Amino acid sequence: MDKTLKEFIPNERGTVKKVTAEGKIKRRLFDMGVTPGAEIIMRKAAPLGDPIEITLRGYELSLRRDEAAAVLMEV
Repeated sequence: MDKTLKEFIPNERGTVKKVTAEGKIKRRLFDMGVTPGAEIIMRKAAPLGDPIEITLRGYELSLRRDEAAAVLMEV
């Protein structure tokens, strides 16, 4: 089943299938290690939903919801 990282709930895990962003946002995500094949665990979301905290390649990373919406995940 595929869904965006934005739709994940805490402690859900999946593998990056595709990054649909363009330009600077895509480059920024790739630089942070959000690349196809990477396993991501969604840890928590801020009280108002933005940002979200994920675990990726052994480190914690915070992403904005609009950035997370550009990451297609395979659950």
